[in-house]
Amino acid sequence: MATLGDIARNGARTYPDAEAVVFDSTRLTYREFDNRINRLANALAQLGTAKGDRIAILAENTHKYLEVYLGAAKAGLVTTPLNFRLSQDELVHILNDSEASLVLVGEGCEATALALLNKAKTVRTWIGLDDKFGGCSYEDLLAHSSDADPLVLVGENDLAILMYTGGTTGTPKGVMLSHRNILAAMNCLCEQNQFTALDSTCMVLPLFHVSFWPAICCLMVGGKVVLVRRPDIPRVLGLIQQERCTHMNAVPTIYGWLIMFPDLDRFDLSSIRLMSYAGSPMPEAILRKCIAKFGSRLAQGYGLTEAAPAVSELMPEDHVLAGPRAKLLKSAGRSLPGVEVRVVDDSGAFLKPGQTGEVVVRGANVLMGYWKNPQLTAEKLRDGWLHTGDIGFIDEEGYLYLVDRKADMIITGGENVYPGETENVLYSHPAVQECAVTSAPDDNWGERVQAVVVLKPGATTTEKDLIEFCKSKLAGYKCPKRVEFWDQLPKTAVGKIQRKDVKAKFWGEAANNCPLHAASSTN
Repeated sequence: MATLGDIARNGARTYPDAEAVVFDSTRLTYREFDNRINRLANALAQLGTAKGDRIAILAENTHKYLEVYLGAAKAGLVTTPLNFRLSQDELVHILNDSEASLVLVGEGCEATALALLNKAKTVRTWIGLDDKFGGCSYEDLLAHSSDADPLVLVGENDLAILMYTGGTTGTPKGVMLSHRNILAAMNCLCEQNQFTALDSTCMVLPLFHVSFWPAICCLMVGGKVVLVRRPDIPRVLGLIQQERCTHMNAVPTIYGWLIMFPDLDRFDLSSIRLMSYAGSPMPEAILRKCIAKFGSRLAQGYGLTEAAPAVSELMPEDHVLAGPRAKLLKSAGRSLPGVEVRVVDDSGAFLKPGQTGEVVVRGANVLMGYWKNPQLTAEKLRDGWLHTGDIGFIDEEGYLYLVDRKADMIITGGENVYPGETENVLYSHPAVQECAVTSAPDDNWGERVQAVVVLKPGATTTEKDLIEFCKSKLAGYKCPKRVEFWDQLPKTAVGKIQRKDVKAKFWGEAANNCPLHAASSTN
């Protein structure tokens, strides 16, 4: 299997009558799925796209999203998925920077697309995925197109997906992922998690992100993909029960919602064999509750867009609550098959086990480079290693421990503080539902440790209580000097807390689309 398009070809040949994709009332076998993908690929060619052109998609989860990824691949095109949560300026930047020639617009994204019409300089064609948009309908295009395989010559090292990252914290940068990058990552994830044709994944996270990996993995082995438009907990639980899903992948925030959902026990989740989580470290208090509830079914993945996203995984057998192995709950597991992970100092020299430095990654899954940005490519890809910007260490057994993001480190009074350590302590407080720790300007210390907390419904505590709680568990310089109580924290579309947006509030920077509603600090 050399390209993403081959996934559809292989599925139609090997598992023609097995169910491939389920979304709302739509159920497609592998033969039907491949037929629609061929029709899309041929329709895109009829619209004047040429091999190597970028096409963008602005939509929530739907079976058509997967058709676009694989149909574009068959046509030799490059898919640029758009995060619908980004600002208008960021979306315009992505469309113009990628030089997209065509945009597919999903239900609920029409107003956003209308605002982009006259600003996207290179876009010639707009297509409505669910209804007509710009005079063009997705289903009409498929109905009037051939179902013959387009048989465009596409190589494994051709660009497949141009995925922009970092848009909620700065100018989005385009990550170039080849067919080889993506399939290498999918192969090692399939191997590590033992996906087979008997598996079905409940696709909770948005497909515009590299969190698409469970869907691609299942399609590679003949499994079933059950798509959820957005992460609505009752809907997710109902689909897992109804479709007998064996896997789900989510961010820690969603698992926090799940474990606190009052009607959780009404749903039959016995079919689930693997519950993976990624995106950010799981607060230990939430993780322990999940293990107590779901047992040895949890696995933590660590990755990033630039690695498509595979780096390491902490397997279910390593999720133990007591004894000497309980320390592994703080780790991100061992490197995945075919992926090398090391830790280096500022000079790039490899560090010994237990020494803290920057995490670097090497493998066939690592990006081709950054789109139109040779300087950033040279900075991040050095001597064949991807420099992740994450700080951590590897122990004697090969387990990777992430301390924090290099850019998020707080330097207060000459001491280095990694926010994740302080956040873990705050999450263990019975009144804390969510929190973010960042730096804030301080006349005495230069920077202080600043915490922002969202309380559990009905819970009360004080700034003084939380600071004292931290002091009972951490060195004094790692404890918050101040605590604010907010109604909610800013999050990405996949539910990851945006620590930099919190930081921007204290440093007086303008944070785009940051829905912060400060509450009284006397809760």
